[in-house]
Amino acid sequence: MANSTHLLPEIHWLRNSSPYIYAHRGKTFVISFSGAFILDTKFLYFVQDVALLYSLGIRIVLVHGAETQIENILTQSNLNLSEINGTQIIHSELLPHIKAALGTTRIELESLFSIGLTHSFMAGMSIQILSGNFITARPLGVRDGVDYCHRGEIRKIDINTIQQSLSQGSIVLISPIGYSPTGESFYLDREEIATEIAIAMSADKLIFMMQSTKIDSVSLPQELAPTGVTQFIQSYPKLHPSLITHLLNAAHASQSGVKRVHIISQDTDGALLMELFKRDGVGILITEAIFEDTKKATIEDVGGILELITPLEQKGLLVRRPREQLETEIDHFIVMERDKMIIACAALYPFAKEKVGELACLVVHPEYRKSGRATALLATIEKAAKQKGLTQLCVLTTQTFHWFQERGFTLSSLESLPENKRVFYNYQRNSKVLMKLL
Repeated sequence: MANSTHLLPEIHWLRNSSPYIYAHRGKTFVISFSGAFILDTKFLYFVQDVALLYSLGIRIVLVHGAETQIENILTQSNLNLSEINGTQIIHSELLPHIKAALGTTRIELESLFSIGLTHSFMAGMSIQILSGNFITARPLGVRDGVDYCHRGEIRKIDINTIQQSLSQGSIVLISPIGYSPTGESFYLDREEIATEIAIAMSADKLIFMMQSTKIDSVSLPQELAPTGVTQFIQSYPKLHPSLITHLLNAAHASQSGVKRVHIISQDTDGALLMELFKRDGVGILITEAIFEDTKKATIEDVGGILELITPLEQKGLLVRRPREQLETEIDHFIVMERDKMIIACAALYPFAKEKVGELACLVVHPEYRKSGRATALLATIEKAAKQKGLTQLCVLTTQTFHWFQERGFTLSSLESLPENKRVFYNYQRNSKVLMKLL
């Protein structure tokens, strides 16, 4: 394998992101963002990043908010929004101002996808933004004695028209407002719109952009299964309410057929791209799919294992294993796979006569070391050895014997090795022998 350490970081990034560029092409992403983000100085870079996604063949639905814009226009008219249990009451006198704020915001967004790209790396690209009355709404009505007036909920989404617009090459832009069959207008919840559209379209991704100050108060997991969201929320009672809303909507979407849901900080420039084109993103991923798994290796894993172990073979830390040998011995290997990439491996070679198993080729990708994965892989090997009726593990190592000693191995002699292993001992490498009782 050629040495690529001389390459520019940009080349490494492009090569590492190429599987995602291929995987995302033709997929449907629904992206939700707030009105406050639109007013942020970093929003223009977000627009450029969305345009980049569009240029890569990704079908995009944008669901925008206008919360701050509505608040500002109401304040100018000496009006205020009231809410009960987190839901706004939209009186008739407020509705014209809300519609004005939404209209102005929508026009501003359409403009940004034109003039906002002129002086960027996406200059010269023509993007068609299409908006319309995609949502039929109905009033929330009177609940617990409270009349929510023109605050509504989704009755129906015109998915066919949205799909046709995407197929014709448009980015679909949706505002948080819906219309009844009788012509009334109702202000809707932006996150509910994004979630229900993603579900109805069986979208590949639903993405929530939110302020990092609302998501960094606790140590957040990189991935969550939708079934684990409620437990996570209960474990951290001080989570920001907006993060709780995102998580609950994400769990609902994931359990309803949306393949992956991402919650990403809007405060980090480029966070959208980092989340979508890196194996370990910068946000929270909610998915029912297994993102990381430990499994028996198959012949299809040979290439990934070679990529993992070759740098260590070149440094003399591992005995070289040609592809042909690895293909023959693949049944002895266990691998850790993260988002279709082999990030760790180990092999178990049993010697039934002595009831000893050799642990070999225990390797973890540099980006995932010091994460407990090597210890977890060792535990998997020990379990497999016990299932085979083995009573001891042996390992040969030149530099990592202290790591093994910390995990119950003891230094031993060459004579303690199984006979068929001992006769092939490489005296030139002078590896230390360690044993562990199971």
